[in-house]
Amino acid sequence: MSEGEREFVGVRQVAALVRSLREEYGCPIFLNADHTHSLAKAAEAARAGFDSIVLDLSALPFDQNVRQTREGVQILKAINPDILVEGEIGDIGTGSEIHDAAPDLSKGLTAPDEAREFVESTKVDILAPAVGNMHGMLKSMVQGQTRQHLDIPRITEIKLAVGVPLTLHGGSGTEDDDLRKAIAAGINIVHINTELRVAWRHGLEKGLAKQPEQVIPYKILPYAADAVKQVVESRLQLFNGQG
Repeated sequence: MSEGEREFVGVRQVAALVRSLREEYGCPIFLNADHTHSLAKAAEAARAGFDSIVLDLSALPFDQNVRQTREGVQILKAINPDILVEGEIGDIGTGSEIHDAAPDLSKGLTAPDEAREFVESTKVDILAPAVGNMHGMLKSMVQGQTRQHLDIPRITEIKLAVGVPLTLHGGSGTEDDDLRKAIAAGINIVHINTELRVAWRHGLEKGLAKQPEQVIPYKILPYAADAVKQVVESRLQLFNGQG
C-alpha cells in the first residue's frame, strides 16, 4: 500500500483486513507500506501492524538520506523490533503512471560502493537500488511494443557489496528474461504495481462493456479482479522459475 492508497483505504483498516484474512483463512499475506516519504507516515504504518516499511528518502542528497534513514530504522525498530525497514538510493522516477516517453534516469543508477555505505550506516534490512528500472510504464510497454531492460551486472555487484535482500521497484513492463536474470543475480522482491493497475483498468472496462446497464459494483468488479488475478498468477510463476 502506497501512501496514497493508505490514505484512501485507511492505515488501520487495511491492517485489520489483513489480520482477518490471516486468522480466518490462513492467507500468507505480507503487508508492506510502500514508498513512505516521511517518518511520521512510517511510524503510523508500523503502529498499525504493517510487516515492512519502505522508507523512501531517495530524493534527498545521499548524506541526508543516510542520516534520516538511520534515524527511521531506530525509531521503527523501537515500535516493532521484527518490522523490516527498506531504504532506497538512486533514481527510478515517481508514480505508477503511463508515460509517453522514458525519463533519463542514467545518472541516478546505484553505485555498489554507495550501496555498501548506505546499508552499513543505516542498518536497513532491505535495499531498493536503481538498476535500469523505472516506475510506471511507457505506452509502448502497455501496447506490448517495447520492454524494459535491467543492468544485470550492476545487480550482481550491488548484491555482493551489501549482502541484504534487494527489491526491484518499477518492475512493470520488464523483459521476462531480464527478470529471471535479475532474480538469479540477487533480486529478492519484485514490484509490478503498474501492470496490476493496467489489468484492473482493462478488466473494469470489460465489465462495464459486458453489462452497460449494470450499477451494482459487486457484479462489475469481478471482471477487474479476474484480470488482476491472471497477471498475478503469471508473474508468480515467472518469479518462482516456473514460467
